[in-house]
Order: sequence, then C-alpha cells, then structure tokens
Amino acid sequence: MKEIKSVGENKIFEKKSGRYAVIGADKKYINGDDKAKILADAGLVKIPEPKAAPVEEAAPEEAAEEAPAAE
Repeated sequence: MKEIKSVGENKIFEKKSGRYAVIGADKKYINGDDKAKILADAGLVKIPEPKAAPVEEAAPEEAAEEAPAAE
C-alpha cells in the first residue's frame, strides 16, 4: 500500500487492487460510512445518491375489475 493523503489525523492509502484504506490516529482501520465520508471529503470517491422509491399505481386491469363490482 502506498500513502495517498493525510487528512487530519487519518491517513489514506491506496491498495494494489486500486481500493482505498483509511487508518485513524489510533492505528486502526476505519470502515463503513465513516470511511466513505473521509474519502468523499478528500475528493477520491463520489457517494451515489439513493434512488427514490418507485410510486405504485393501480394497474389498468385491477381498475377494470373493480369497476363492475361497484355498479
């Protein structure tokens, strides 16, 4: 691994695979959302926006079946 940046108390390394490792001041690896935030702040990765939930609409077939029952 080679050191890319030192951001505050954290050090960012690039692995041979091209992925990043973040080591904190306590010499332990940082993972998860904390790691993603540090890498995004350093400009090395972009965090994708979460997709909006699809809006469910009644299918035309279901609406046609309900119409005769209401008459």
